[in-house]
This record gives sequence, structure tokens and C-alpha cells, in this order.
Amino acid sequence: MQRVIEGRVWTLGRDVDTDQIISGKYLTIIDPEELKKHVFEIALPEFAREARPGDLLIAGENFGSGSSREHAPQAMRAIGVGAVVADSFARIFFRNAINLGIPAIEAPGVRAIFSQGERARVDLGEGKVENLSSGASVRFPPLPHHLLELLEAGGLVEKVRRELAERRATPAP
Repeated sequence: MQRVIEGRVWTLGRDVDTDQIISGKYLTIIDPEELKKHVFEIALPEFAREARPGDLLIAGENFGSGSSREHAPQAMRAIGVGAVVADSFARIFFRNAINLGIPAIEAPGVRAIFSQGERARVDLGEGKVENLSSGASVRFPPLPHHLLELLEAGGLVEKVRRELAERRATPAP
């Protein structure tokens, strides 16, 4: 994961719930490659077909509300979403996204400065989201060091795997 992420923007409104991200009828799918075919099937029907790795989601308030299912961020990760930047997040979605290695950036006012298809730059270290098409920007509190480390590792499971491997490789005193 990079601390500066640039990509094409996909815009969504407010109160995007986990059923809009991945419908409940697909919750029996465990293969991420199959799951990603159904991301935003109703809210953005072209997304699963046209999204490219590194694309960014820009949304309004309360992104990821609804159930606490991990399928929603798992499907977004499988499709290669570079980051989700929203005016605000449902807390459980925010944590699930971070745990799966997807930057979830809360930047009030961000939805108002983007239109579909524009390009954005997100600087996690500086705490800034910039619309590369218009030059407009919004600031946000930079993510704390421990969350950046978790994202850089690729998520919570990968971070724990690395830490365990390091412990095994370090000789006991």
C-alpha cells in the first residue's frame, strides 16, 4: 500500500449500505474472484465491469451502514479499490475495511468536490484529498501510525503473519 494513492473516481451518494455494496444474495460466495463480479451491482452497475485496480470510491455520509458483513470490503479489495474516501463511515465498515487493507478515509466535504470519472490524489501522510481535475481539495486528520502500518502490511491478518514470522526468525536470548 502506498501512502499517496492516485486514481479514477467513482462517486456514490450518502447512506450507501453493505447491501448496496454486495447484495445479501451473494453471501454464500467465498471466492473473492467470483464475489467481485457483483460489487455495486445496483448502485453502480458498470463498476464491476469497468473498475480498474487503484480506482477510488468517493462517497457521502454514512458509507458502509447496515450489516457488519466483511463481504463488502472483501469484494472491494478483490476488485482492487485503492481507497474509499467519504464524508463519514459507519464504524464497523471503517474497521472492516482497514482490517482488510483498504484505506478508509473520513474527509467531511469530499463528496461535494468530485464528479464521476475525475482523478483524485489521496495523501495519507499529509491528510489531503485533491481533485486533480479541478484542483479543489479537502483535508482530513492523517491516519495514526498503527493504522498506516496495518494498511502497509495488507491488513490485520497479513500484519499478524509478518509479526509471527519475525518472532520465529529471531533467536531466543
